[in-house]
Parts: sequence; C-alpha cells; structure tokens
Amino acid sequence: MNRRNLIEAAMLTAGAAATLAATAEAAPRRARPATIRTNDGLALAYEDWGSGPPVVLVHSWALQKAMWRQQIPALTQAGFRVVAYDRRGHGRSDGNGQGYDMDTLADDLACVMDQLDLKGAMLVGHSMAAGEIVRYLSRRGAARVARIALLAPTTPYLMKTADHPQGGVDPEALARTRAAMTRDFAGAIADNVGPFFTPDTHPATMRWCVDMLLATPLSVAMATNRAYFEVDFRPDVKAVKLPTLVVQGDADASAPLPFTGQRTAEMIAGAQLLVLKGAPHGLFLTHAEAVNRAIIDFARS
Repeated sequence: MNRRNLIEAAMLTAGAAATLAATAEAAPRRARPATIRTNDGLALAYEDWGSGPPVVLVHSWALQKAMWRQQIPALTQAGFRVVAYDRRGHGRSDGNGQGYDMDTLADDLACVMDQLDLKGAMLVGHSMAAGEIVRYLSRRGAARVARIALLAPTTPYLMKTADHPQGGVDPEALARTRAAMTRDFAGAIADNVGPFFTPDTHPATMRWCVDMLLATPLSVAMATNRAYFEVDFRPDVKAVKLPTLVVQGDADASAPLPFTGQRTAEMIAGAQLLVLKGAPHGLFLTHAEAVNRAIIDFARS
C-alpha cells in the first residue's frame, strides 16, 4: 500500500471511530443486568435506560419487557429515564408457581418502585397491565406516581355478568377459549393472531411477538388470564385521581374500545381518551410512532 493509500485508510478509520463514538454517546446507556427482589423472594429482571423523569413500562399478558422495543429508544431520546421489567414467571424473571393474582402482581410493581426509589413516575401499561397499575394505586397509593397512561386497557371489567351487562366477554365463550388454549396453546394463538396486528404488519414482526408469547409457560399464561379477565377493577378505576391518558384503537378485537378504554376514561375524572383510527390491540407495534408521541406529549404536559 503506498503512502497516499495509508493516509486515506487512516482518515477513514478515524472517521469511522468518531462516528461510532458519537453514536455510542447519543444512544441510551444500559445499566448492568440487575434484578428486583419481590416480597416472596423472587428476582424480577429489569432494564433501566436513560436519565430524567422516570417512566415505568408494564408489559402485556404473556409477553415480556422486550415488547417495548419501539418505545424505549423514543422515550430515552426524549429525555426520560425508562424502567421496564419482566413480570414474575415471564421472560428472565423468576417464577415459583404462585402469586399470579392481581394483588401480588401489584405488590411486585410496588417493589420495583420502592427498590429503585422512583418518584414522580409515569406508569405506562398495555392491556392486562392496566389492571396492575390501577390495583397498585388502590393498594399502595400515588406517592411515587405523577400520572398514568393505559394503552388498550382491559379495565374496568371484561366479564358480562348480571350486574355488569356492559361487559363484552361471555363466560361460556371464555371457557371455550381457555379449553382451546389448554389443548394446544400454540395452535390457539396462531388461530387468533391476525386481529392483533394490521394487514400490512411485517410477518417477521408478528412471528417475533408470537414467539415471545409462546415462551411464557402455559401455567403462567392461564393463571394471569384468569387474573385479568375475572377481576372487577371498577372500584380501582373509580379511585384513580391522577392525570390519566387512555390510548386505544377503534379496530381493537381483543379489548373492544366501547367497553374497555372508553369506559375506563369515562370513570376517571379528567382522563384523556385518544382513539387511533384503524389501530388493533397490538398498537404499541403497529402504531408505534403515534403511541410514542402520545406518551411523550402527555408526560411533558
């Protein structure tokens, strides 16, 4: 290699190094792997990114903290500290076959808040996690929380009962669904995955999300399914006094807007309801840009 080529190579190497250094500096820095200890001794895996006002992300039924991959970079780049954790029995967190009731799950969230000493936090939950958040507030109070955002919530109460005709889920239909999941969990998920996304969602994205769901043990998935379907969260929702944002799509087949997000927003004084046209239950992926903007704008308001 002649002298000119050596100089050019050195310049290119230096430029690449500078680019990598700038990228690393701009990217959110990840804390070393860590765990939160629950009241009954389990280790909950969590990630803690960025700095600024804290935002705690609580994942959906049978998924993991990884579901927030489209939200974490947007929030950290907007100047927020983001904490995401795996629910007990999910992802990298411990499970012992117990504690899948909503009171215990809410207490696990309290352990995250307390052990990280989070103050003035915004809680963000998708689907089932809306129940965990409102139950946490009713059990532990709002001393550490400034506001909440509920994405495609399953609150206030999914079941159709004599004193709750507004519920959208018939108990007999739910029993058939659970029987199908027990017989063939993967098959039942595959038969119902389409409406969770939009027709133009990339197959790789759908496969990634389904694989994450199927990684959850069946016993855990069924226990948590019972928890959020059968619990009446109406008293918890009515007791919320914090600024609240509800974001849901009008194409949500898993938790139809009229008896979930709309009713939740109506029951919380001053709550804001944002309806995303054409968004399904998996709006955190299919409509990530709109969801991220809504969360960031609300957090800054």
